[in-house]
Amino acid sequence: MLYGSGGIAAATRVAVFSAALLGGAGLAQAQDASACGTDRTIDIAEMTWPSAAALARIHAKILETGYGCNVEVVTGDTVPTSSSMLSRGTPAIAPELWTSAIEQQWEKGIKEGKLVELADAITDGTVEGWFIPRYVQEANPELVKAEDVIARPDLFPDPEDPSKGRLYSCPPGWACELSTSALYEAYEMKDKWNLFSPGSGGALDASIARAFTREEPILFYYWGPTAILGKYDAVQLDLGEVKPDVYACNTDTDCDEPAAVTAYPSSPAVVGAASWVKEDAPNVAEYFSKVGLTNAQISELLVYGEENKADAAATAENFLKTKKDVWHQWVPEEVAAKVDASLN
Repeated sequence: MLYGSGGIAAATRVAVFSAALLGGAGLAQAQDASACGTDRTIDIAEMTWPSAAALARIHAKILETGYGCNVEVVTGDTVPTSSSMLSRGTPAIAPELWTSAIEQQWEKGIKEGKLVELADAITDGTVEGWFIPRYVQEANPELVKAEDVIARPDLFPDPEDPSKGRLYSCPPGWACELSTSALYEAYEMKDKWNLFSPGSGGALDASIARAFTREEPILFYYWGPTAILGKYDAVQLDLGEVKPDVYACNTDTDCDEPAAVTAYPSSPAVVGAASWVKEDAPNVAEYFSKVGLTNAQISELLVYGEENKADAAATAENFLKTKKDVWHQWVPEEVAAKVDASLN
């Protein structure tokens, strides 16, 4: 017999104490998963376009009220934000960073270990191209490719010159004005189509909204995720394969090559972060690894903002209240409960 009665009692106390320690460690681990895990400020860049601004506010609300992080939303834009992240490690997070515009700089930061990509912000990539209303395609199911529509200018008459069709392009000065004008030239549309240039993004939106409201035909350039594509059922035309060299030339005013046909490339949009986030705030990094949304989901959340004249914060709050089936999957139950409580 190894123990007397006193020895048995002592061994029992040790076993109970050990079990308590293990249980406490397990509880602490569970609690840690729902804690911020860092005292450093998580500053989030609020970019100048609606989707990125709304996402910044969504993530700020979840991190602050759910994880207990010290969060600050700061003004941002693609080039200055990425430059600051690379040189100073701040802001900590860029929730929708289009890296195609800063490709070399971004790759340099990744290679040097100063920047990390935590996830795809838009899981199915950005959208850019030529569109027609679905009701037009349903009435004319043969309209699938750009060439199919170009052959039918009569279906898309220019209100000011009904003898020709009208293609709605981009406002002056936008990069998409160059790409759309180049395709208009490459498809040799001049004899049967007019290229219409709206004075502003708002004017383009108004033209599209008017056509859809009246169920009139319209051929237009657009991009996503946006409220317009979330609100109206538009069909993207097939422009063939993406030819990066051709697209680069089409959008370069100094390129001497003739305009040629290419589809618009899909630009990667990522959750970018300063590398310290992954090291010092692994729970925050883990959270952002799960927050990707589709084009359709982002466009849908933007519809609320447009229809209700809501700012980014109000748009974010509506998303958190109405899309719990989506964002609850990003976080532990304890975090979701805290965020839900803050919304009531």
